[in-house]
Amino acid sequence: MSGAGCGGEGGGPGCGSSAAWRAGWSLVATAALCLVSSASVLAAGAAPMSKEEKQRLGNQVLEMFDHAYGNYMEHAYPADELMPLTCRGRVRGQEPSRGDVDDALGKFSLTLIDTLDTLVVLNKTKEFEEAVRKVVRDVNLDNDIVVSVFETNIRVLGGLLGGHSVAIMLKEKGEHMQWYNDELLQMAKQLGYKLLPAFNTTSGLPYPRINLKFGMRKPEARTGTETDTCTACAGTLILEFAALSRFTGTSVFEEYARKALDFLWEKRQRSSNLVGVTINIHTGDWVRKDSGVGAGIDSYYEYLLKAYVLLGDDSFLERFNTHYDAIMRYISQPPLLLDVHIHKPMLNARTWMDSLLAFFPGLQVLKGDIRPAIETHEMLYQVIKKHNFLPEAFTTDFRVHWAQHPLRPEFAESTYFLYKATGDPYYLEVGKTLIENLNKYARVPCGFAAMKDVRTGSHEDRMDSFFLAEMFKYLYLLFADKEDIIFDIEDYIFTTEAHLLPLWLSTTNQTVSKKNTTTEYTELDDSNFDWTCPNTQILFPNDPMYAQSIREPLKNVVDKSCPRGVVRVEESFGSGPKPPLRARDFMASNPEHLEILKKMGVSLIHLKDGRVQLVQHAIQAASSLDAEDGLRFMQEMIELSSQQQKEQQLPPRAVQIVSHPFFGRVVLTAGPAQFGMDLSKHKSGTRGFVASSKPYNGCSEITNPEVVMGKIALMQRGQCMFAEKARNIQKAGAIGGIVIDDNEGSSSDTAPLFQMAGDGKNTDDITIPMLFLFNKEGNIILDAIKEYEEVEVLLSDKAKDRATIFKGKMIPNYIFDSNLEVENMEQKSSENDSENQKSEKTTSGSRDLSSVRQESVAESSPGSPPESVSPADVDSAGILSSKEDSCPTENHETTIHDSECTALDNQPQEQSETEEESSPNVSWDNKVQPMESILADWNEDIEAFEMMEKDEL
Repeated sequence: MSGAGCGGEGGGPGCGSSAAWRAGWSLVATAALCLVSSASVLAAGAAPMSKEEKQRLGNQVLEMFDHAYGNYMEHAYPADELMPLTCRGRVRGQEPSRGDVDDALGKFSLTLIDTLDTLVVLNKTKEFEEAVRKVVRDVNLDNDIVVSVFETNIRVLGGLLGGHSVAIMLKEKGEHMQWYNDELLQMAKQLGYKLLPAFNTTSGLPYPRINLKFGMRKPEARTGTETDTCTACAGTLILEFAALSRFTGTSVFEEYARKALDFLWEKRQRSSNLVGVTINIHTGDWVRKDSGVGAGIDSYYEYLLKAYVLLGDDSFLERFNTHYDAIMRYISQPPLLLDVHIHKPMLNARTWMDSLLAFFPGLQVLKGDIRPAIETHEMLYQVIKKHNFLPEAFTTDFRVHWAQHPLRPEFAESTYFLYKATGDPYYLEVGKTLIENLNKYARVPCGFAAMKDVRTGSHEDRMDSFFLAEMFKYLYLLFADKEDIIFDIEDYIFTTEAHLLPLWLSTTNQTVSKKNTTTEYTELDDSNFDWTCPNTQILFPNDPMYAQSIREPLKNVVDKSCPRGVVRVEESFGSGPKPPLRARDFMASNPEHLEILKKMGVSLIHLKDGRVQLVQHAIQAASSLDAEDGLRFMQEMIELSSQQQKEQQLPPRAVQIVSHPFFGRVVLTAGPAQFGMDLSKHKSGTRGFVASSKPYNGCSEITNPEVVMGKIALMQRGQCMFAEKARNIQKAGAIGGIVIDDNEGSSSDTAPLFQMAGDGKNTDDITIPMLFLFNKEGNIILDAIKEYEEVEVLLSDKAKDRATIFKGKMIPNYIFDSNLEVENMEQKSSENDSENQKSEKTTSGSRDLSSVRQESVAESSPGSPPESVSPADVDSAGILSSKEDSCPTENHETTIHDSECTALDNQPQEQSETEEESSPNVSWDNKVQPMESILADWNEDIEAFEMMEKDEL
């Protein structure tokens, strides 16, 4: 999500007559364009880049694009996105859910649609023509899938409109696309109608998600229960929807988008003129009352300014200027942009910034406010030089807060606009750095991979569509001369996804009345509105070193602010500075981590179910710096817990004891692993004898490989990550692994389902199945080993009926039909007693795999004392446990988050009949046991089950 701009020379509506826009003028009266005349003056501030060097870098951008686009088309199309590490397409539902991130995927070849107009900007008209044919022929917009309204609008609708815009331009030139007959526009119109049901709210704000096939119709849509949406989600629609109305003459799209914008404007906080991050779509109440220019709000401001450019409606500029005045008054703390509370705008709401605000300097260029744009951009560049990329979030002292970087283009966008506005070759050098870093750190054989951690350089298996839609577009335009582009980019405005919409739409199909409603809400200061070009002498005093003089004080701002020189207690031992403890690295069993928590004022409370609760009291921290680290740690823990709550929950698994005397009647509820063999895709499961590993914690090389080879290894929880245990036993030759909880007395009866997560690295090397048993269930297997020595188990996605388990094996008939011997017993019991006994044998050894509960982790803000994760579902290895709603026991199968959850104590009658029918097929090879022996075994089984029932197992 990014984009700002009205074309190659940084055109934008920081000034200029609105009548000129309505008259269809291109970017003449714009703030940034006015600055071109000063480019020669500013060039003296940095050494100019030769034309040959610019051309070389432009060609390098083209080669990088070919590498990314070619691999997508070869290895991923028609999937939505490329997974560059595994070199395959990402298809929603076939890969583990990533939560809200996947809402952008709709099985509509997202990357191809998002890249259409980029192909033309990069002068790849032949590839563009082929791509359009593929989209028209292959893409289906009627899939039964729930998608984000916001992402679908900016990426798919915007991509189709951008593709249509350049297609008709090429057709008019007479060389390409002569066959084109508005096919992309018709697809865009179809998609627009599919998105309209989302606006069926009392406020006019759209629901955040919609089903492409069923809209909001319940229950088929599987959505429509949401109450909240982000401000950007509701306020970033006007460009695409208005363009669709102007292209087609159907006004309904622009009307709906305008109504949403009007409602957001009306609900702004009147005293501060700021808007919050999240709003209730039914009541209009602010849910999150912090305000900034980053994630959740960013493109709302962008679209107010650009709607003025594209539509010629003065009210949009008035609204933008009102908001901009508030932003510069409260949020801008040069060079920082810090979130504040909308009701108390002098109070900071965060101590960190997110990377999406990197678009804002580009927007300031369009506004004509160059100085703060230069300042913020330079600060961001210093962070990039320190970490190679811009972290997803970083603190006010420029430390990494969230270490990921999904190859976002916002900084490249602002770099492009600052160069076009100033002509300063310094920004060409900035772009060169971006290219070098992408090739050095993100390039992989099958494309470009997102950074999982900018500090370690580890990769994530994702290449988002916006990387092709925006990054290469801005980088190429940065180094391209006017003759390198086959059309005049000044005739277009960039959407937030950098899609191109023609400015002539401002005079086409103006079916919506332009009532200026702004002044109904507030009296505006006329000084906010610049209706003519800013004087370049005011923006840039007569000083060739002006831009450099603004940047110079910020050259070392990151190094000066990062607390490298602060001496911590740990440094006194000579080990040097240690980075603060991160939530994802925390292990409750690590004494060093516990000591660090104590210094940060964080208390740890062990709960009976094996989890720990974390509470912070800043006053108990060793220093103010440690207290700040503690606050950040708690925020990370809350974010991490919330993130994992959103991930798709795997259903529980089963450990079934199949050896004598259990023969499959004892089924233990097991927690799944997010790595290793997916038992749901291997219906036969993994069967083998169990053996304890040495060391029992499995955290180092196994010293008894001859014992665990070909068996299912038993390990104790704790001391290391689950993935490390799996790798160690797999190396020793084990065919599977069971981790047993070390918390005495823990049980699946009282504790929520536990999922074993990975170690933050690629876990594709783990191929064996791994399951987790709580202490009480694990002891059943350990006690069985003591009693019978040889214990065989079946690891599976759900319990198997005994006919399936022992099919073709030499097992007595009484295992399959427990009534056979009971009827022959010379015992006088009533029919009810017999039936009860049968029921007891069926259920007492079976575990109900549906006992899973949901518990949300409370959100917290920096101002909430004390900071608490309640309870912080942290296991002793630092993994957050997962919780879901219990499956109703009256249902045999209940779907939860698209996962299967089976209640084993209510097997269908048909299955029992199958078991009975299967028994005659089982051969015992004439080895018939004496009746006395059979009865003795049977009575032994009954006693065992009665004992287990007594233990509530």
